[in-house]
Amino acid sequence: MAQIIIHRGTVKSVRGKHVSVQIIQASACSSCVAKKMCNSSESKEKLVDIVSPEAFSYQVGEEVLLTGSVEMGLKAVFWAYGAPLLLLMAVLLATLQVTADEPLAALVALTNLVVYYVVLYLNKNRLTRKFSFTIKHIK
Repeated sequence: MAQIIIHRGTVKSVRGKHVSVQIIQASACSSCVAKKMCNSSESKEKLVDIVSPEAFSYQVGEEVLLTGSVEMGLKAVFWAYGAPLLLLMAVLLATLQVTADEPLAALVALTNLVVYYVVLYLNKNRLTRKFSFTIKHIK
């Protein structure tokens, strides 16, 4: 059974098939009893863009539920952080083996990282379809 991520949010705008929802992302310790004694508790407001064919049925200010799978979140973290780290290390070590020039190896590895993020950016429409939340009315 797939685990589900659920966020409660407020609709901020509706444009065509796009619904912008503001969610409050709280750290795990923000609900802790001792949070007033600790400086590490924090929460952030985030704006999430949802593509939905029923976007017209949502009103600005309405409270909604956003749902997504934990698996989707883990894949997103891998593509944003894991894959670039692996690419950086592989290119760095390969370039060091071939050239034995550390500054050149670092430059080549960082250049490959820039190329990776550009390719990721150019594929953002495809990734948006894979990594998206679904929106539901709160009844």
